[in-house]
Amino acid sequence: MSDGVELAPHRFAGLVAPAVDRAFVAGMLAGRDGGGAELSSRYGGPAATGFLVEFRARLAAPGATVDGPGFAAVTRYRDPASCRRALDKQVAHGMLHRMPDGGFGATERGLAFLAEIYQVHAEVTEELWAGHDDRVVRLVEALGRLLAYALVLADSGPAKAGSAFGAMAPPYEPEGTTPGVLLLNRLGTLRYHRADAHAAAWAAAGHTAASIAELPPGAERLAIELETDRRAAGPYVVLTAEERLTMLADLAALPG
Repeated sequence: MSDGVELAPHRFAGLVAPAVDRAFVAGMLAGRDGGGAELSSRYGGPAATGFLVEFRARLAAPGATVDGPGFAAVTRYRDPASCRRALDKQVAHGMLHRMPDGGFGATERGLAFLAEIYQVHAEVTEELWAGHDDRVVRLVEALGRLLAYALVLADSGPAKAGSAFGAMAPPYEPEGTTPGVLLLNRLGTLRYHRADAHAAAWAAAGHTAASIAELPPGAERLAIELETDRRAAGPYVVLTAEERLTMLADLAALPG
């Protein structure tokens, strides 16, 4: 198969995005139902752990922080005041500590929670994707290449400070991390690369986070989605057309 038409990088970016979303959401829901919700309740519930779960693949690294602009980018579609209040509550629960720049990091208690959530995700993804070991390994390898090149592009292009991808990449992968957790967290991190591409596309079209949320289906939204695909395409040049097809097939075959 040639690289030229059906699976050119920009076309692939549009095709793979919903498949990435489906697999990632399936893994996260399995984690919630397979012990994550009970674990969260032991630490104070979602009011104490919400941002730790969301930023887990970054904050699980000892000493890692998320800066204020990165937090704003990840939460760009939410009310900023509500996000600050939620962050205040999690600081009050002793799960997060604030940084002078408005960012935050995990406390010792927060790190203990994250170590446990990694274990929960290891157990549930092993069960969820049982019998698909080869697919999981292929996807982990492909996603590793994609994320590595996306980081190169971010560093060589406009400053990644203030981007959602910059706040989340690379995911923390300590020695012994299971393939299922690697897959889950790499999928999640790649989603932020597209999120930034989408934000850049709607901003270039004159929209805000509020107005794009209200934009109905139609020619304007389609044009923004196509521009999102173009902006999100960069990392996919590291995969051949055959590898892109295999990635789509592997994601489609995963249960969930």
